[in-house]
Amino acid sequence: MFASLGVRNYRLFFSGQVISNIGTWMQRIAQDWLVFTLSGNNPLALGIAVALQFTPTVLLSLWAGVLADRVDKRRMLIVIQVVNTALAASLGLLDLTGVVALWHVYLLCVLLGVTSAIEVPTRQSFVAEMVGRSQITNAVALNSSIFNMARIVGPAIAGFAITWVGTGWLFIANAVSTVAVVAGLALMNPAKLFRGPVIPRAKGQLLEGLRYVRHRSDLVTVMVLMFFVSTFGITYFTSLPIVAANVFHTQADGYGLLSTLVAVGTFTGALASARRGIKSRPRVRLMLISGALLGLFEFITAFMPSYLAFGLGLIPLGFATITFLNTANALVQTSVSPEMRGRVMGIYVLVLIGGNPIGGPMTGWMADAFGGRSPFYIGGAVSLLAAVVCALVLIRRGGVSLPVRRFGNGLRVLKRERV
Repeated sequence: MFASLGVRNYRLFFSGQVISNIGTWMQRIAQDWLVFTLSGNNPLALGIAVALQFTPTVLLSLWAGVLADRVDKRRMLIVIQVVNTALAASLGLLDLTGVVALWHVYLLCVLLGVTSAIEVPTRQSFVAEMVGRSQITNAVALNSSIFNMARIVGPAIAGFAITWVGTGWLFIANAVSTVAVVAGLALMNPAKLFRGPVIPRAKGQLLEGLRYVRHRSDLVTVMVLMFFVSTFGITYFTSLPIVAANVFHTQADGYGLLSTLVAVGTFTGALASARRGIKSRPRVRLMLISGALLGLFEFITAFMPSYLAFGLGLIPLGFATITFLNTANALVQTSVSPEMRGRVMGIYVLVLIGGNPIGGPMTGWMADAFGGRSPFYIGGAVSLLAAVVCALVLIRRGGVSLPVRRFGNGLRVLKRERV
């Protein structure tokens, strides 16, 4: 289950991420609650914050994928983390001095969105450079496990810390935690990295990446399903503070507990994915099934009558969510050519996060117009339908072709997998 930790460079990366992700989740809870408080518990304001944070992804992620194929990924990640530290510390100081306004938070969302648009495809493609192709699936799953362990610990700490010391100190704590990532990256041995070929600057590289994906039926399936699930289904993370405050009438600690229960499911699912990753390669079938279960569990959870029942329903929903995300990520990373990995991951990040500028305001509008539960049952229904339609299309076509090598301007199909 922990095979990738045998690689020193990845172990350094992993250790820094454990600390930093806890700080990141503390900041996310604090940010959502600060927006909710400054806006007078307005769900639409929360949706606007989400849209502002993810709009840069739509504009920059494809370009960021090209950049990731051209630059030293380790150095790029160090620069990005330093900028994130400065942004978190700035908002923390504004909050602690009592001068913070809603527009300050909105500005932070935009700036964090810019750094995230560049960082995510770089970090995702850097995983393969740390561990090599043979251990990508295991490393991706372990990344998810620490991300979701942080989702358990971070919100649990944040929910109670907000009531004790306010939101400002949580932004400061995140700024301090980011130092661990910078230290881990700086201590790596560059000579031990499994670097892909450096792609020189040239015209048409973005279009080349888009054509590469277009000729891959497995990648097209991942991208289409990921867009619908991330835009309509996984936006339930944004709905949690609305449900906590407006449906079950709890405070910040109630919101933190709901986030923690989601993380119990996602953490368990990440560990299961890590174990599965050392035994078998990722499969399209598992991605489709987990996507369908995500939609089904989300739809059922929407109608749970009590706070406790609703919270317990979030556990299997979290498990299905992380299984879907890990499988999709591993499918992409293990099947692309090394020189195309950054560009393909840029497209992947675009469909994963790029729908949030639509889904964020839409979630707030639905909660305001139809009640706090509506983003759950509408998002669940759309996700379930998308998974079923993708499965039927692939069955009708007889499976998916899995070309993994490029020869000149073409692709060589190595095998065909049936759904």
